[in-house]
Amino acid sequence: MTKFSDLNLNPKVLKAIEEAGYESPTPIQAGAIPPALEGRDVLGIAQTGTGKTASFTLPMITMLARGRARARMPRSLVLCPTRELAAQVAENFDTYTKHLKLTKALLIGGVSFKEQDTLIDKGVDVLIATPGRLLDHFERGKLILSDVKVMVVDEADRMLDMGFIPDIERIFGLTPFTRQTLFFSATMAPEIERITNTFLSAPARVEVARQATTSENITQGVVLFKASRRDREASEKRKLLRHLIDQEGEKCTNAIIFCNRKTDVDIVAKSLKKYGYDAAPIHGDLDQSQRTKTLEGFREGSLRFLVASDVAARGLDVPSVSHVFNFDVPSHAEDYVHRIGRTGRAGRDGTAMMICVPKDEKNLEDIERLVQNEIPRLENPLKKVKAEPQASSKDADDAAPAAERKTRTRRSSSRSSASSKAETATAEVKVTEDVTPVEVKDTPQIEPQQTDQESQNRSDNRPSSSRGKPAESKSAGGKHGQKSNQKSGRGRGGNDRGNDRNVVGMGDHMPSFIALSFAERRAG
Repeated sequence: MTKFSDLNLNPKVLKAIEEAGYESPTPIQAGAIPPALEGRDVLGIAQTGTGKTASFTLPMITMLARGRARARMPRSLVLCPTRELAAQVAENFDTYTKHLKLTKALLIGGVSFKEQDTLIDKGVDVLIATPGRLLDHFERGKLILSDVKVMVVDEADRMLDMGFIPDIERIFGLTPFTRQTLFFSATMAPEIERITNTFLSAPARVEVARQATTSENITQGVVLFKASRRDREASEKRKLLRHLIDQEGEKCTNAIIFCNRKTDVDIVAKSLKKYGYDAAPIHGDLDQSQRTKTLEGFREGSLRFLVASDVAARGLDVPSVSHVFNFDVPSHAEDYVHRIGRTGRAGRDGTAMMICVPKDEKNLEDIERLVQNEIPRLENPLKKVKAEPQASSKDADDAAPAAERKTRTRRSSSRSSASSKAETATAEVKVTEDVTPVEVKDTPQIEPQQTDQESQNRSDNRPSSSRGKPAESKSAGGKHGQKSNQKSGRGRGGNDRGNDRNVVGMGDHMPSFIALSFAERRAG
């Protein structure tokens, strides 16, 4: 069996490896380190969790042990797609350079420029950065890349697939043509591999496993889930996730829960907290300090559930993750390999479960086509749970059709309207009976030329609320009402009854102001 001592590494590097507890290299390390030490370009493809980071850090440290960096001119450059992965690579350099006087700088977003500029000004041997922050420093005139001797692109396919292609091309153009280039990734699609050929010169291809394969010590499964109603899909899906966690019991010591969208990450984390689960979110929109604190808590074991976007799917090394739950089916099949690779690391057993709704079945087929295996179907645990009587009656009431509820509302409103009309009719009859025949006899004949004046008099004497309350306006026509009508030269009661006989199709009982308005139009 090959040992690290057989790989021609620097003695001080070997000492650091021994203190870290490693004796034998992994297949990707045994295959990539020798050609890297020879100065050749390397294209390394291996499953996630197989030690790809050490495959380039160990030979880089050995080669950089000789020489010294100059101000603003790093001697090596490592590009990473995410801040977390860049920070993890920096931790690996700290582990393996403890006996060497090599300096490093970490250039990532969310951190002050001033502190990073101070490190660069002193000169660094290893520069670890994300593409955006690296170009920011270069454009500010704080960085010169003409002395880079070794350049590494970690998670190469992701770097080229996340829209970093223009930035990567620009960075490569700023480095010398004689540099050594190392590409490492767990997946390498053919179209992406054609792009890498423009950056690599006669590379040593090290492929220790078929592309996009998953580890055999990871137990996989998928639950095909269909919600009872479309508007309840999200809540029922979160309920299913909780049942899957509870079903695993003590076997689930900790877990990473992956969501496709950042908003879903926050919602799922908040939901788990509400139901008593120790969970916290991590995604690209959070402050870097909060992301670092959350990740450290998960690594130390003080946080049980890490709800994450794909920012945590690449390269994060937390060896003791027991479970991975895919709350959403990843839209890119390659992401599935990286997500479940967070468990079952360093030879441990792991479990990966996924929830698939009908709209994601096509993505599930793409994943199975990529890994060339069918993912076992799991039984929905919600079907085993017996609904309580109260809960079922409540659900039945909530599930009542909206049309039925509207019908009940219309019926109640029609009954109230009918009773209202009956009360109005009764009031009108009572007022009509109270009107004396004397007022009818004394009522003068309406002349056409007097219509406008009489209309003005009537409007002056009519209460302002008569339109909305017809019965009230008539009942108010007692002594005061009769006096007002006599002053205006007209008795309202008699004319109202007379006008009722001239109105066609308005019913037996009708507010007086409607009859008067008809009479006025006809008289005009």
